Amino acid sequence: MKTKKTDPSRRKFLAKSATLAASTVFLNSISEALTLHNNPSEKMKIALVGLGVRGTNMFGRDVKRVYEEQIDFVGLCDINPGRLEHGKKYIGVECPLYTDFDKMLVESKPDVVIVTTVDNTHHEFIIKALDFGSNVITEKPMTTDQFKCQAILDAERKSGKKVIVTFNYRYSPHRQRMYEILHSGEIGEVTSVDFHWYLNTSHGADYFRRWHGYKEKGGTLLVHKSTHHFDLLNWWLDSDPEEVFAYGALEFYGKNGKFRHTHCRPCPHKGKCDFYWDITKSQNLVDLYVNNEQHDGYLRDGCVFREDIDIYDKMAVQIRYMNGVQVSYSLTTYSPYEGYRIAFNGTKGRLEAWIKESQPWQEMAHDELRLTKNFGETEIITIPHGGGGHGGGDTRLKDKLFKDPNMADPYRQSAGTRDGAMSILVGIAARTSIESGRPVRIAELTDIELKKKGRI
Repeated sequence: MKTKKTDPSRRKFLAKSATLAASTVFLNSISEALTLHNNPSEKMKIALVGLGVRGTNMFGRDVKRVYEEQIDFVGLCDINPGRLEHGKKYIGVECPLYTDFDKMLVESKPDVVIVTTVDNTHHEFIIKALDFGSNVITEKPMTTDQFKCQAILDAERKSGKKVIVTFNYRYSPHRQRMYEILHSGEIGEVTSVDFHWYLNTSHGADYFRRWHGYKEKGGTLLVHKSTHHFDLLNWWLDSDPEEVFAYGALEFYGKNGKFRHTHCRPCPHKGKCDFYWDITKSQNLVDLYVNNEQHDGYLRDGCVFREDIDIYDKMAVQIRYMNGVQVSYSLTTYSPYEGYRIAFNGTKGRLEAWIKESQPWQEMAHDELRLTKNFGETEIITIPHGGGGHGGGDTRLKDKLFKDPNMADPYRQSAGTRDGAMSILVGIAARTSIESGRPVRIAELTDIELKKKGRI
């Protein structure tokens, strides 16, 4: 079998894609429906709730620096007054600070509320903002269980306002190229997908240091982390998930450690622990968390072997889609490397990739996709990295949100509550399956009418 390299500028997939071209009008109408600000002559008034790393960086300082001509921060809110004061200085704004979210809504009257709080509180702020009359941008996951999810859906319908869920993974160039290829018919009808994600002993371990290690807070990593991956599957396959069966276990972190302490700084075992992490090497994390522990008791450098950690560190999920596609998915949180392997099996061929996430000492210039035709040759498709975080996804997402909300969205990358719901419902169903030992049907969880759509 012959293998050839493809120039990065190759665009023949779009030319071949009658399906994609025919759907452009429909997709653009979705884009317009998700526009949060319709008056470009006036700055978008933004209120931000949740002043952790994500809030102060991606949706705080970065937005203030890049989109100052398009937006104004009218309020910042957090339960921790110390983080509020640091966040105001770090972001570089002069807006009022609030520990009372309701008061912020009344006094600041935002056009858009950005929610970057702990996952299990997202629904509270989303619903209050919608009821007040503001549109909402929320970090993933949209929420952590089916009941809160239904409450958000009901509130959006009642309010007439919109919620956008920030699925930045959709915007990265190589994932967009996968979308193009799949919708071009190059591999025929997709019949199954193999999808395996690896978190390394730095990134993966960090979830177990933080509040994410508690099911009550983050819904397990099947909801907090895998919502990205399940959303990609839903988006790529253009169909709703129908049934889920899963296994999961905690076998590496938590109670499995040979020794433990409350957190890293005072730990007597730091000299022999491979997971010792010195938070004091980051002045920003010291200013944001260490210097404000007295207000809420949150220890950002928690021990990864705390006995009360109750999430899974290995997960395997089977998903059946309404259009008949079957998916095998896994997530491992203690791998020696970071990245994912994915393969789409189709009636005419196979599209696959081994995407390695760059490390601080590496510079990853491009990603590669491998397209193999049945009875034909293999083609290596090279996609340059975009600038900015998450392979260029962060910048493209924020440009759509703040710079040009009315820009065309031919790949349907902007995601609303239905997208947010379908991604978390796969994780919620997987978690329920692990706990119950039975397959879980997505239709059991909310009132969303599932759609088969067309098999790609």
